[in-house]
Amino acid sequence: MRRIIGGNTGQSTVGVIAVIILVFIGVMVLGSILGWFGEATEVAHDEFGPKAMLEKYEWFKDVSAQLDKKRADIKVYESRMTAMKEDYQGKSRGNWPREDREQYNIWVSEVAGVKASYNDLAAQYNAQMMKFNWRFANKGDLPEGATMPLPREYKPYTEN
Repeated sequence: MRRIIGGNTGQSTVGVIAVIILVFIGVMVLGSILGWFGEATEVAHDEFGPKAMLEKYEWFKDVSAQLDKKRADIKVYESRMTAMKEDYQGKSRGNWPREDREQYNIWVSEVAGVKASYNDLAAQYNAQMMKFNWRFANKGDLPEGATMPLPREYKPYTEN
């Protein structure tokens, strides 16, 4: 009799260990799946939650204002250069006073820098806008208080 009982005990111990291992593996797999969904939920909240959308909207709004300012600065420089050219109409630049030639060259250099800066910022804006169909660029989906949608794209600054 002892032999039969002893034999059953060994088999049941192996069965219990197998069940424990299967339960452990099941818990690990289930934990991984739930962790994956939990992480996906966290990423979605971090990227598309109200706070994230507000930060992204503010970034686009700030960059749009910077681009508008750069465009206005270019116009100011160009109007100064046009006025100076008109002052010396009919004279070659070599006949302008030295300080006016230097100032004109400074303005030309500054305009080139502003245009390069504008193009870089416009490229960043356009790249960010292409990453996602931003709701705040759609007229019907503006945040509260906003009156106009942000531009979908800024064209690089070019001369005619």
